[in-house]
Formats: sequence, structure tokens, C-alpha cells
Amino acid sequence: MALAISLVTVLTGGAALPGVAFPPPAAADPAPAAPPGASPGTGDGCDPIDPAACLLPFPSDRYTVRDRSTPTGRRVHMTTTLRNTLGRPIQPAEWNRADGFSPGSALLTHVPGVDLARSGAAPITDIGASLRRDAPIVIVDTETGERWPYWAELDANADRPERRALIVRPARNFREGHRYVVALRDLRDAAGARIAPNAAFAKILGRPLPRRDPLHERQRATRDVLRDLKRNGVRLDGLYLAWDFTVASRQSLAGRMLHIRDDALDRLGRSSPSFQVTQVTDDVDARIGREVKGLLHVPSYLDLPGGPPGSKFHYGRDGKPARLPGNTQTVPFQCEIPRSAFGGKPARPALYGHGLLGSEGEVGAGNVKDMASEHGFAFCATKWIGMANEDIPNVLSALTDLTRFQTIADRTQQSMLNFIFLGRAMTRGFTGHETFQDDDGAPLIDTRAQLTFDGNSQGGIMGGALTAVSPDIRRAVLGVPGMNYSTLLNRSADFPPFEQVLNAAYPDKLDQQIAFGLIQMLWDRGEANGYAQHMTDRPLPRTPSHKVLMHVAFGDHQVAPVAAEVEARTIGARIHWPAVRPGRLPDKVPYWGIAPIRSYPYKGSALVIWDSGAPVPPLTNTPPTEGTDPHSHPRSNPDARRQKAVFLSTGRVIDVCGGGPCVITP
Repeated sequence: MALAISLVTVLTGGAALPGVAFPPPAAADPAPAAPPGASPGTGDGCDPIDPAACLLPFPSDRYTVRDRSTPTGRRVHMTTTLRNTLGRPIQPAEWNRADGFSPGSALLTHVPGVDLARSGAAPITDIGASLRRDAPIVIVDTETGERWPYWAELDANADRPERRALIVRPARNFREGHRYVVALRDLRDAAGARIAPNAAFAKILGRPLPRRDPLHERQRATRDVLRDLKRNGVRLDGLYLAWDFTVASRQSLAGRMLHIRDDALDRLGRSSPSFQVTQVTDDVDARIGREVKGLLHVPSYLDLPGGPPGSKFHYGRDGKPARLPGNTQTVPFQCEIPRSAFGGKPARPALYGHGLLGSEGEVGAGNVKDMASEHGFAFCATKWIGMANEDIPNVLSALTDLTRFQTIADRTQQSMLNFIFLGRAMTRGFTGHETFQDDDGAPLIDTRAQLTFDGNSQGGIMGGALTAVSPDIRRAVLGVPGMNYSTLLNRSADFPPFEQVLNAAYPDKLDQQIAFGLIQMLWDRGEANGYAQHMTDRPLPRTPSHKVLMHVAFGDHQVAPVAAEVEARTIGARIHWPAVRPGRLPDKVPYWGIAPIRSYPYKGSALVIWDSGAPVPPLTNTPPTEGTDPHSHPRSNPDARRQKAVFLSTGRVIDVCGGGPCVITP
């Protein structure tokens, strides 16, 4: 099981400015008519500087307003939204709670006829080229003056050139709360001719416009952007487009989750959550001595009793998630206790995170049992509600009306609280129950050992967020992980069945890319992308620092390795080197921007690539289709499990690959 579903919610007269050189504008062209099923690109609430679709360019401070009450001083304010094929617009209220955009936002626009290779834009194989002084696409952090690394691509899924998005993806997440300015300049078509700005932007770059002109305010905002670009050494010759955007603050991204965590744990105190054991199976197999199933009780901050699929946060008068009187989440759990725990040496406690739309039962998979048996871990799991098997109908419903995506994002935050409570039960309550004791009454779980986490696929993605917010986990293994579903979806072999549902409701491919960006703003609240800057050494309030070991499958069909590389750069992980065998990668600088591990044992966070011979993934935003999917290979390898066990037990990364790349023979 792997990645996650696509949910996409779309909200859907003096001298010219100094330093700007461009061909004289042609007569204003009428905005092209939107194709069937696409949202219009002009009108109230849209940005005239990119008439291809409303909300382009995205993200943009055009869709924010000043708000002194927020940490960024801005608040998202979208009024125009995309409509599904039934004509139903997406309601932007939940997005408008944010004080900025996703730290992993892909920058989206449409440039008619652009040829990225002729333009010299940095491709996925040469991220370092994005920082060249003459790079045609420039992103600048206005607070630090730092040029930001990225790669640029055209949407390979577009079925018409006029609906093909230019996608610029950050190679490292943008900093929370910072404002960025973007410049597209000297862009070329296939013949090498420079592409002139559209009529509206050309007019903005020209003479000062009178107040009565519809573009007057847009021109004033653009002057600030151009001033910031010039201040940071960006030449504006041949400028095609420029805009700015603000990244959401830590409080906006993680505030809801931290609030429900702190409120629930403060009420719990030093006690264990209440639970009931519902089923016990002894002598499961040669590895597992006891399997325990039960129910855990967790305060629910959702708006329906018991917080079923389709529920969302209930908010109090202070604007924070609030618990309805007596509302409780009844959470199923399953634990696998190795036979070794019955020999007088209790097992180390670890939480396990399941895969795409799965369940707690995946903790009973063979590779998890192997890990438990070989290295003395007791694994307990619950559901990633919001993205569990019981949520499938709601996920499909959300694909037909993207306003409903908040029900998925809110339930995933509740799921992280459920995992935190399960960890507290493992370390504070379970061993007081006879089920978690041997025949002599000795505990089967070592409550003195550090609670850890091991998750795979969706468990590796959402497990990064859980690690960042957990007050108890210090070390986590993220198996075949990544972050930022807006990057992952098109690149996953799991996505096409869900894409069919999305296509029926939102058929236009340009709209879909905007939609991915919009839902990422909500998904950030429940997956690693929104928490990556605090996953390791910049901990969130009332949270310890953490160490993370990432195990990536080279050529993974389900979770694109490139998303794990962005995560590694963002959290400061180092990479095992040599990472892969010579000649395996087309990159000019393999694993650009990720420092190698110099010596072992290594005490920090790490990225290890496991290569079982799968082909190099596509260089486009499409899923792999050739060769065997290596997605499950790392967790099935004894050396990989040994490395995981040492890391979880000691916090040290050891070399289990003999000084060379980590090669698996399937």
C-alpha cells in the first residue's frame, strides 16, 4: 500500500519601470475562452496577470489581505473558486483560515508555447542550475535575500497545450512565515524566440496607470515585487511575469494539531488512556508469541459523535478546535509481541504506521513480524483515520466536491492524537493488564525504553508529521517515505483509479494542478509537508528534538523518491554515500544539496537509498510503468531491518552496506 489519494480542492502615465526591458505590448488580446469543464480565467477575484485560469499564478499574495492578528500579517482571502461539472463551486472558508500558503507550494502559471530546455530552466536532473545568476526562473526569499532552489517542469498529463501548467517545485520547502518574490524572464519558445508578456502584464510594466484603471492596484503591487527583485540582484531584462506569495506560519500550519494535543494531554495528566482488550491470540507463529486487539478511548475534537468519516473539526468561540461534551473517539488497536519478550527480556515499545487507506491490521504483516522477532520490538498500531480503509467512501466523495477535503485533513490530525494516546497506553497502561504480562506477571513491554515509530508508505509520509508533534517519540524510521501530496499524486502508480473520479468532476488538467496546490494547503495540517521544518532539530513547542532515518526504494512506483529528497533537504538529513551504483542516475549532481555521511556510526538524521534494480523513475510528473515495483523491498531486507533496529534502539545510523551502495537482490 502506498501513497495517498488525490483530493484536489480548487478555489477555485510616466516612464516604464526602471530595469524592465520587453517588447512593446501588442493590442490587448481577448482572454481565451475556457474549454468545457474548465473554470474561467478572468473575472472578479481572479488575477489579470495570468488569464489562463483563475488563481494563476499560484500561490500569490493577490489572494491574501492584510491582517494584523496573524503571525504573517496576512490572511488568505479567496473569493472565486473552481466549479465541478455540476456547477458547484468550492467554498473557500477553510482555506481562508490560513495566514499564507503551503511551505511546499508548487508555483503554477501558464506560459503559451514555452520550451523549458530552450529557455534554460532548471530540470529535475539539474537542480543546481536554478541558482545560476542568469536562470530564467528566479525565486527569492525577501527576508534573507536567499535564492531558492527548484526544478521546473511542464505538466505531462495535460491533453491540450493551452491547458498545460508550468510547474516550479521547491527543492527544499519554503520557510514558514517568509515572503517570496518570483520572476520569469527571457523565456523562449521552441524556435528560440523570446516570449513577450501578455497584454495585461505588459500594461502593468508600462506607464503609471490612473486610479480609475482596473489594473491600477495590480500595478502598485507589482512595483513592490520588482523593487524586491532588483534589491536582491535579479536582472529584469525580458521579464515575462513576476509576483509574490507568503508562506503560512508555524501557528497556521500546526496550531490546530498542537492545540488538541496539549488540551488532551493536559487533561490526561500522567495517567494512561483507558482501553479494553477485545481479543488475544497466543502462539501466533514462530515469531509472535501474542497478538492483542482492543479499543482505546481518545478525546475527539470532531463535530460528530465518535468522529466518523466525513466529520470535521468542531471550533469553539476562540477559533480553536474544541471538544463537544463527552465526545470520544473509540480507536481500534492491534499489538504484536515477539516470542523473545516471554523469555524475561521485555520488548521495546514502537508504534507502527500503515499504508494507503489501510488499517491497524497491517502491523501483522510478515516484515513487521520479522522486525519484531529479530530485534525485540513490540509493535502496536491504530488507523490513520482520514486516510484509512473506513474513509474510502468519503475520499471518493471529496473527489467529486473538493470543498469536502477539510474532512480528510481534520480527521488525519485527530489520527495523530490517537497515535499519541496509543503510545501513552503502551508506556503507561498496557503492562498493568494481564494481557501484556507473562505467566509470572512480568511485563512484556519495556516501559523504561524509549517509545519509537516505524511506518511504511503512507505511514512513512504521515509518520513524519506524527514524529514532529509527538512529545514521546525521539527516534523514527520512515519507510519508503516522501512528503507533499501535490508532488506525489501524479507520480504515483496508486493514483490513476482515483484520478478517474477526479476527472469526472474536475476534468480540466490546468484546473487540476491548481487543485493540487489548494488541497496541499489543508493536507499540510496532517502530513509531513506541514511539519518538516520541525521534524528534527527545530522542535515545536512542548516537543523534544527528534532523529529520523529515511529508507527510500530506488525507482519506487508508489511514493516518488524525489519527494523524499526534498524532505531530506528540509529536515537536514545526510545521505549514505555512495548512494547508488555508478551510472544509475541521470542527474548532473546526484542528490544535489544533501550532504553525505562522512563516517559511521552517524548520530544524526539520515537518508538511505535501497536499490533492487528498478529502472530510473520518469523525469516527468507521471508514474513509473516499467520493471518490478521495489516499494516493499527495503522493509523486507534483513540488513535494512538491522539498520532500523540499531537506530531505533540507540539513535545511531550504522553502515550495513559494506562501504558501498545499499543493493538488494530481490
